Amino acid sequence: MEDNITDIAGYTYLDGNLNPSHSYLLPAVREVLAGIDFQGERRLFELGCGNGSVAASLTEAGYTVTGVDPSNQAVQYAASCYPHIRISQGSAYDDLAHRYGQFPVVLSLEVVEHVYFPRKFAAVLYNLLLPGGTAVISTPYHGYLKNLILSISGKMDDHFTALWDHGHIKFWSVNSLRTLLNEAGFQEVSFVRVGRVPALAKSMIAIAKKER
Repeated sequence: MEDNITDIAGYTYLDGNLNPSHSYLLPAVREVLAGIDFQGERRLFELGCGNGSVAASLTEAGYTVTGVDPSNQAVQYAASCYPHIRISQGSAYDDLAHRYGQFPVVLSLEVVEHVYFPRKFAAVLYNLLLPGGTAVISTPYHGYLKNLILSISGKMDDHFTALWDHGHIKFWSVNSLRTLLNEAGFQEVSFVRVGRVPALAKSMIAIAKKER
């Protein structure tokens, strides 16, 4: 086996900029965050923060962001481009609450579809939250009508990206993601669909509450 194995994170970054998906994700995320009671200071933790571009955008909007990402390259870009933001290497398989404490909000955008152990991911989210806190999680949307249209149009291979090393390995529906979050102890799980019309949405955002 080669010694120089590709980073398990599966992403490469060319810069510290936002990517095209943020054009429909970030406006919805900002709207969701605006409706959350932060119980004081507007602190949030970003799990899977990539190159730090989302953390930087939210910092400019007045939030105090702490973030981790498993990709060493991503963290290096974040440190170079956004040295004023606390971003370190780490993953959903680490005891992040022990290392960073708890937060009123935990944000994780387009991450859960990449993780091999989603129940561990959900448990880490839950432990990072203060009692009464809120998790905001986005992932590509999958539903009957969208999957049917993808199949009929011959675009299923492009959508599932099977040849992308370390790419999407879990394909979540509203029901399956709700079940995952309920199993972890979350209450009042609701969803917002973003990008295109709801039935053909590009992504969905789950908003999940931790009991006080």
